[in-house]
Amino acid sequence: MSKILFVLTGADRWTLADGTSHPTGFWADEATVPYRALKAAGHEIVVATPGGVLPQVDRASLAAEVNGGQEKAEEVARAVEEMTELRTPVELAKVDLDDFAAVFYPGGHGPMEDLAVDADSGRLLVAALDSGKPLGVVCHGPAALLAAVRDDGANAFAGYRATAFTNEEETQAGFAERAPWLLQDRLAEAGVDVRAGEPWAPHVVTDRNLITGQNPASAGPVADELLKKLG
Repeated sequence: MSKILFVLTGADRWTLADGTSHPTGFWADEATVPYRALKAAGHEIVVATPGGVLPQVDRASLAAEVNGGQEKAEEVARAVEEMTELRTPVELAKVDLDDFAAVFYPGGHGPMEDLAVDADSGRLLVAALDSGKPLGVVCHGPAALLAAVRDDGANAFAGYRATAFTNEEETQAGFAERAPWLLQDRLAEAGVDVRAGEPWAPHVVTDRNLITGQNPASAGPVADELLKKLG
């Protein structure tokens, strides 16, 4: 089958508006749910990060209170351990898009720190968009779209319909007033046509080869859409 590139944040801290740092990383089930679905379909997964650093899971995403109880939290933790590719990430700058059939970006607040301003990730996203290959992005993962700028300075995703973690969800999560900027606002400023669904409910927007999910609950449906496009 095909090789799928998972681009994960390399950040383990998110710098807040007051200059303090909040522990972060990638959100566990936004990576593990698509990982399991794509692996079950026979696809090979390659993980890439900025600089090839080991990606760190956001410990908050392993907590019982966000996973519906301790039993499910332990299952999510086991799923992270199953992702052996997390231990051998490739350097994002050295990725050859021709080697992959699709690209996927999970979230967590980490992408707000590094992928939002990462030029290598931005170039990869522009190339992926132009290639027509399926491109899946979930929750705070769309922060990476902010770095996808063409030579004329325009964002490559301007005019595309998409979704992402909303201002309302960030407010309910307790970070809106502490964040240096809000993802929904920044994407709209870049020209992305942001379509917000109900807070915390699965919501997927597909526009051409771009598949975006609003929140953690949307990771599975995004993986389903990726699989449909992969045939």
